Amino acid sequence: MTTEISGAAGEPSSMRQISVTSSSRSIAADSHLRGTLETPISFTLMVHHVVLYKLNPDVTPARVEAMMMNARMQLLKIPEVLSIKCGKRIDPELPWPFFIAIDFESMDKYAIFREDSIYVKFVEEVIKPNTEDSLVLDFEMDPGKDVRFS
Repeated sequence: MTTEISGAAGEPSSMRQISVTSSSRSIAADSHLRGTLETPISFTLMVHHVVLYKLNPDVTPARVEAMMMNARMQLLKIPEVLSIKCGKRIDPELPWPFFIAIDFESMDKYAIFREDSIYVKFVEEVIKPNTEDSLVLDFEMDPGKDVRFS
């Protein structure tokens, strides 16, 4: 490749001409880059997993607080969990008084989470004894958003 700059000495640089010449061999050698640059970028599907729960009639407000604390303490030990939120309803008339929301990097990480012994134990010891029904909602999230900083 050859680069030539022409123009009179003392001329402003904006008045100078630059010409670049290249051998056909060089052009052919980097033609593979064009294909690489045109390849679409694929993103990992991030997952927002929400579960709404109906509680057993005998579950007290103190027990709900303990469930929330256990959810955060236990489920955050699982490496696939990016973030977790849990809470209780504000309006006593709503049918779903408790929720857990968990973010995952991908559906694969979500699948690993479901098989994790910590999660299985949490469901058996905390969720099943205190709930009578659940509604699971899984959402695709913006792949550019890093949930660790939200």
